[in-house]
Amino acid sequence: MPLTNGDAGSNTACLLPGVKILEYSTAKDILKSEYSSCDGLDAQTLLNSHTNGGLTYNDFLILPGYIGFPAADVALDTPVTKRISLKTPLVSSPMDTVTEHSMAIHMALLGGLGVIHHNCSAEDQAEMVRKVKRFENGFILDPVVLSPKTTVGEAKQLKEQWGFGGFPVTENGTLRSRLVGMITTRDIQFHPSLDDPVTAVMSKDLVTAPSGTTLAEANAVLSKSKKGKLPIINSEGHLISLLSRSDLMKNLHYPLASKLPHSKQLICAAAIGTRPDDKERLQKLVDAGLDVVILDSSQGNSIFQIEMIKYIKKTFPELDVVGGNVVTRDQAASLIVAGVDGLRIGMGSGSACITQEVMAVGRPQAASVFNVSTFAARFGVPCIADGGIQNVGHIVKGLALGASTVMMGGLLAGTTESPGNYFVSREGQLVKAYRGMGSIDAMEDKKAGGGGKNAKQSNAGTARYFSEGDRLLVAQGVSGSVLDRGSITKFVPYLLAGLQHSLQDIGMKSLPELRQSVLDGLVRFELRTASAQAEGNVHGLHSFDKKLYS
Repeated sequence: MPLTNGDAGSNTACLLPGVKILEYSTAKDILKSEYSSCDGLDAQTLLNSHTNGGLTYNDFLILPGYIGFPAADVALDTPVTKRISLKTPLVSSPMDTVTEHSMAIHMALLGGLGVIHHNCSAEDQAEMVRKVKRFENGFILDPVVLSPKTTVGEAKQLKEQWGFGGFPVTENGTLRSRLVGMITTRDIQFHPSLDDPVTAVMSKDLVTAPSGTTLAEANAVLSKSKKGKLPIINSEGHLISLLSRSDLMKNLHYPLASKLPHSKQLICAAAIGTRPDDKERLQKLVDAGLDVVILDSSQGNSIFQIEMIKYIKKTFPELDVVGGNVVTRDQAASLIVAGVDGLRIGMGSGSACITQEVMAVGRPQAASVFNVSTFAARFGVPCIADGGIQNVGHIVKGLALGASTVMMGGLLAGTTESPGNYFVSREGQLVKAYRGMGSIDAMEDKKAGGGGKNAKQSNAGTARYFSEGDRLLVAQGVSGSVLDRGSITKFVPYLLAGLQHSLQDIGMKSLPELRQSVLDGLVRFELRTASAQAEGNVHGLHSFDKKLYS
């Protein structure tokens, strides 16, 4: 019975006077038959620069869809190059305050990819690549091998160098020589004499597996033994490879890890410039086991980068090349023709970048990502949305506009795994230093040149912004600090959980489905006014505590 003010009555208030109330069960039929257009805008209309201007991620929202599945069912698998796919769409930026070996290792363990910066010597960068490749292996095909003459002191030094202390000992101190023992951290930790040979303390009671043993069989043997390493030997007792118990545990703790299918090594990417000297740097990186090379330039559509792409594809055909940065279809087309396996999109949108302000060149990031990625997709070239990522929502928007992955700099710079030390700011907050690669601080850093007179010519910042020969450096970035974010082992899972819940709200179960539905006009968008942006953020509170995850 209709009620008015809590009392029974014959006349009830109406929504629209004189309008017939329709049967509720016909709502969906009426929607289809009488409403010619869907709510919101399709992506093409939204990103039309002629009508809406250039848009950033904050300028629009994605409209919700239908939820018919739990967030945990959302798959985040995505390609980062033509040949390599990741379990998660997150990539760390090749900046010297963001990605060295620790960040690259943990990003790979969590299903993403870390790109090691090149504002250092070629030898140091190659060493970082080696550390990533050795961190988690299936069969370790090139283990560090000791000879019987190696001293306990030298074994301790190797432990400090490599970060692990389990080494096989062979007759000749080389692979494919007869195995005579194993050295572990426990063997050498408290040994009083550093000059004693390792044969005095090494373990000789070894558990081994024969050559030809599969990875699954070797893991089974290792899990049943109490040993930390499982040497693989041939019929003559010669060491062929090695398997590590710690790697077995990592497989359990990091099921999404980005690994090569054949070797089970972590996938590693690194950046280089486009100078002639970078060819020598690249050779060292390839020798260290590099899988993906990122050509690092603020403006990728140059003769220098095109020639470098062609050189790499001819010299190292098994190495995947990501070109960039680009923000237009014209730029992208030049690099696609040259043979890139992926593109990096963004110019001047990074939190520590002032290229758009100083050079008056660039493009708002949302417009860049949509226009370039939809064009590149026609040629099977995945795109990385690089810059402008401040939160989970920006990640979702970059992926919805066609990027297959997003690259983060400032968002990860405050984590434990980024280079540098924490310090307390004037406000008493725990922070870490962060700088753009176009900042004066970065361009004057002499680590890349070994501190010599030609340090500027070897610097990653000057190379990225074509400033190697400049007598006066013009900054295209700033130096600053970012708040502590803790470890990425907690922060990245928060980003991934938020991403899954966002796709659930949109009604998409995978990233390919999201991208296709955007192109088909099924996923809709809405422009945001300045008032709408204010409404969509925290407002009207006297004070609040913004805790992102627990």
